[in-house]
Amino acid sequence: MELRHLRYFVAVAEEEHMTRAAARLCIQQPPLSQQIRALEQELGVQLFNRVGKRIELSAAGKLFLGEAREILTHVEEAAQRVRRFDLGEEGRMRVGYTSSASMHELTPGIIRAFRAAHPLISLEIEEGAAHDLLCAVEEERIDAAFVRSPVSRYATLDCISLLHESMVVALPVRHRLAAQAGMGLELAELRDEPFILYRQVNGSGIKDMLITVCRKAGFEPQPVQEVHRMMAAIQLVAAGLGISVVPQSLDSIQPKSVVYRPLRHDSAVTVPLNLAYRRHVDAQAITRFIALSKSLAQALAGPGRRPD
Repeated sequence: MELRHLRYFVAVAEEEHMTRAAARLCIQQPPLSQQIRALEQELGVQLFNRVGKRIELSAAGKLFLGEAREILTHVEEAAQRVRRFDLGEEGRMRVGYTSSASMHELTPGIIRAFRAAHPLISLEIEEGAAHDLLCAVEEERIDAAFVRSPVSRYATLDCISLLHESMVVALPVRHRLAAQAGMGLELAELRDEPFILYRQVNGSGIKDMLITVCRKAGFEPQPVQEVHRMMAAIQLVAAGLGISVVPQSLDSIQPKSVVYRPLRHDSAVTVPLNLAYRRHVDAQAITRFIALSKSLAQALAGPGRRPD
């Protein structure tokens, strides 16, 4: 049984006349009659009672008409959904972000704008560590991830740098360097401080970057503890265990226990906000999400500046 047989049957049932049904279907009447008889033979039931040129549904035909209409409706709905999916208008997007990436205004701004622009796309959000999220993108468990780290060690991934954010020094509120909160610090002033650093999994890049800039400032940072997430580093700073260097967008965390001081221009350190995705992605929903992310990042950066 083919879908055309169901369409033929519904047309004949609604017209109650073979010739009119044939005209409606733009086919000849004899082939239509043959197809209806073949359908009845396949089902093993008589679908129509024939009275001269007029035909009417049998009891079995009335039951089958409802089933046929429902099947054709489902098929049409499925066809519309797959067309909308191919156009990137419907489907499902799974997006991840690290806790620090979620703190920058751009990340929730992109998600909010995408939901408004594509209400038929189901958007699922997942928070996690950078390495776990990037592995999930590689394994197609999620489609994209906002992370602070590069993706060069992940063979199938690519990314765009939406922006580079200044990093600030997080200090315990009673720390000797916390007194002048608005004043910039030189990296060299942190020479003897106990650092809370980020533990790298598969090379996150941020720890290496911090160590490199500290060495350029003439010292080797001395870690007292390493953590997987920047939010955890701030909690340890609040507890007085040491200092840390974090993205500026995190400066609202623990405001009563942590003081955030900027770095002076010659000591400035930045960290990227990257959007990672599979290099050979072809789903329209994902490509639209990437394009929207680029557009909003450019708007935030200002005229003449583009994401990397």
